[in-house]
Amino acid sequence: MELIYPDEVAPVVPGSKGHNEMLPVVEPSGRVIARAPRAWCHGGSMLLHPVVHLQIIDRYGRIYLQRRSAVKHRYPLCWDTAVAGHVSYGESLLEALYREASEELAFADFYPIPITSYVREAPDQKELVHVWAAVGSFELRPDGFEVIEGRWWDVPEIEAAFGTGTLTPTFEEEFKKLKDQLLALL
Repeated sequence: MELIYPDEVAPVVPGSKGHNEMLPVVEPSGRVIARAPRAWCHGGSMLLHPVVHLQIIDRYGRIYLQRRSAVKHRYPLCWDTAVAGHVSYGESLLEALYREASEELAFADFYPIPITSYVREAPDQKELVHVWAAVGSFELRPDGFEVIEGRWWDVPEIEAAFGTGTLTPTFEEEFKKLKDQLLALL
């Protein structure tokens, strides 16, 4: 799993507006073909852009989930993947993964195990999701701004929460797809 940047800076998507964080626009292979503002990528353009997810599992088969803060635009106060975030233009996937883990959970001492990549399409955006796992006993400290709390969930508890609005739809979809692969790491 890696992004393939062009030799020169990729062009900005024609017609895109905004001066906020620039994201790489990619093909499903990971080849970077352009760059665009984050707001444009999330504003219905359906430009494929990369994100990173880290599933954290302990030796008891429990999954660590973060609770999104009330300031989050999407799914405020819902429980979600332990670490999730966008790749900024020019970053590698692992740089983004470690940056996000550090920002959200003050977490940097882990060995990421690559799990899969897949395209996730929502009504207003399209993401190339790169998933890793970390297995072990870790001290995790939510940042209090983006992530207001975190805790370990066992699999039956997660599955009982499906469809209740407690979990983000993104996490539910991903966990259903990857549960067996994640638990096989134990």
